[in-house]
Amino acid sequence: MSLDALTHRPASLFISGEFREATDGPRLSVVDPSTGAVFAEIAAAGAAAVGAATEAAAAAFPGWAALGGAARAAFLRRFAAGLRARSEDLMALQSLNNGKPRGETEIDLGDAAATFDYYAGLAEDLDARQETPVPLPDPAFAGRTRFEPVGPVGMIVPWNFPLVTSAWKIAPALAAGCTVVLKTSEFTPLVELAYGDIAIEAGLPPGVLNLITGAAEAGMALTADRRLRKLSFTGSNAVGARVMAAAAERCLPISLELGGKSPIVVFADADIDHAVDCIVGGVFFNAGQMCSATSRLIVEAAIAPALLDRLAERARALAVGAPQTGADMGPITTRAQFEKVGRYLERARAEGLDLVAGGGTLAGDGFFVAPTVYADVPTESFLWREEIFGPVLATRTFRSEAEAVALANDTDYGLVATIVTADSDRAGRVAARMEAGHVWINSLQAIFPNTAWGGFKASGIGRELGPWGLSAYYGIKHITAAQTPPG
Repeated sequence: MSLDALTHRPASLFISGEFREATDGPRLSVVDPSTGAVFAEIAAAGAAAVGAATEAAAAAFPGWAALGGAARAAFLRRFAAGLRARSEDLMALQSLNNGKPRGETEIDLGDAAATFDYYAGLAEDLDARQETPVPLPDPAFAGRTRFEPVGPVGMIVPWNFPLVTSAWKIAPALAAGCTVVLKTSEFTPLVELAYGDIAIEAGLPPGVLNLITGAAEAGMALTADRRLRKLSFTGSNAVGARVMAAAAERCLPISLELGGKSPIVVFADADIDHAVDCIVGGVFFNAGQMCSATSRLIVEAAIAPALLDRLAERARALAVGAPQTGADMGPITTRAQFEKVGRYLERARAEGLDLVAGGGTLAGDGFFVAPTVYADVPTESFLWREEIFGPVLATRTFRSEAEAVALANDTDYGLVATIVTADSDRAGRVAARMEAGHVWINSLQAIFPNTAWGGFKASGIGRELGPWGLSAYYGIKHITAAQTPPG
């Protein structure tokens, strides 16, 4: 399918195995953030369309659950192959709608395809795990365990990593035997519709995967639908709280992957050039629009001046622009987020914070922000405590390991952390004390399907990826049987 076909979708809802036109919702304008121009329009689902999608998922669930892990795995491998076959066009769409440079789109596409392959393997193993014996203390009884899919699942994904975040949810859900209704972001609604094309091509049974384009109305209808047996949401804490409230009304299982204000801790024995690589990758990748952005730099005082000088030089040297220009960093994806980051930078100026590099939005039609670094940011400052979701770094220094750990954990969030040091013993000690769901040591933010993703504190509930991601979509059924039937 060509890029033109991917961007022109008069039938924008994928329900019960076919694309349909939305007739009960508003129109959504799809914007190129490099120019601020609308390049497509798409219909949004209203409550009736969402209801049709959940009905289809509920009807398809018994058959899909009964199919068995090995058969489901075959479909997942077709999804991985379908993504790879469309890679060039999907990467082009990611650049057009998200403003991502090509290198970032390659990572996204590879991540999504690898996720489907990984969960295909876990689905194949799931059959052998059924009826697992459980030793019991009384020989008169025998126990065994089954892993049962929770049912039809409602999913809502954000705009910063479309295709990837959806793969992290769809693949384990389908592997476990669940059926899915997924709502795309209203800002990046197009790329996930390729999953519908692949489903048709793969012969996926109708209703197993349903895709909804829509805004708040569609999201509220989805979270309120009683045919769904679980909700999975990735996005802001503010919206996550509303999704959680909707689930709480009927005590529904929920997975939430929310925000972060994550630390990167650099010790004096670190290689400064490598540390700068880790810092730049952690806060300027995807223009800082990552829940995992390591947006708080905690650096040992002895090397802080040299490191900040090198970091400022790198930040100023980053080429910021449209993807087709070969830029290192693209634009902020949405106008609303661009304006929000701009307001944060104005607040930083009003507070008189120590600006090292950047500090403003860039002139032109697109949503561009300069890579920005602040030094000696007070811990009570909004810049230290609030998630900016843009290419903005706050820095503080430390003099002892204990102080570094205390600064790192001084946040309401607990998603990720990075440690840069030549001392492996220290790295292990500090990693063990970090209140974070994923810790990197001397590494860029490498994320593999095999690893867990999720956080502590306000960063969410549950884990995605790895076997933990699969277990989020099944329940445990224990069977206890008397060895000798009563006579």
